[in-house]
Amino acid sequence: MLFSTITYLGIDPTAGQRPFIYAALDHDLRPIAIGHGKIDEVLAFAAGQRQAVCAVCAPRQPNQGVMRRAEIRHEFSLPSSPRVWKDFRLADYLLRKRGISIPQTPASLDDCPGWMQMGFKIHERLQAIGYATFPSSDSTLQVMEVYPFASFAVMLGLLPFPKYSLEGRLQRQLALFERKVRLPDAMLYFEEITRHRLLNGKLPSENLFNPGELDALAAAYTAWLSVIHPDQVTVLGDPDEGQVVLPSGELKAHYSYPNN
Repeated sequence: MLFSTITYLGIDPTAGQRPFIYAALDHDLRPIAIGHGKIDEVLAFAAGQRQAVCAVCAPRQPNQGVMRRAEIRHEFSLPSSPRVWKDFRLADYLLRKRGISIPQTPASLDDCPGWMQMGFKIHERLQAIGYATFPSSDSTLQVMEVYPFASFAVMLGLLPFPKYSLEGRLQRQLALFERKVRLPDAMLYFEEITRHRLLNGKLPSENLFNPGELDALAAAYTAWLSVIHPDQVTVLGDPDEGQVVLPSGELKAHYSYPNN
């Protein structure tokens, strides 16, 4: 791959609602696209790339039962009974062990929530147009799984504020800004607050991205980091079941909210 020509793409299924949100970064972490569209529009953008690493904010497939295997349970010092943690993927378990809550990925497709089923479809269709599962050294198109809440947790070193809150949006945008993603400095938000705006309920949100866009940008950033600084990402999970890529080379033993 020629690093300077790779597109780093993040796709957020937005909890199963339409439109999907996607964001693309170039080699210098400049946003080259931030869009909202139907699944076919998002996939058309992905299909138009000659070299790309795509990060999807959803699991690749349902739970494959890895946590039921005796050797896995022994490796992670779990009780021998497969009833404990049996309904979690290995990646889910490893995140929860660190205090990062992640939705359970059921084994049955019918038991999976809508947003998760949409994620499966995105992964499947990306692979159908030539995207190989990350890491794949001989493919110019790759797709990985990310979990934005975990991405922001490892970037911040603590659990982030709720994503839909104002402080959560500011915190996430600042985290990306500090990582040199070419976004407006979220602190400018406070410079634009005036008495008149507050009294009239018109807060300055022009340079503040919405939660779905921030999740997609974090996904795209993780894709970038995996190529440019592969030693600064961690991959958790089983490759045959699904792995979550995190934007940090070293993880804390436990993540918590401040003062906890």
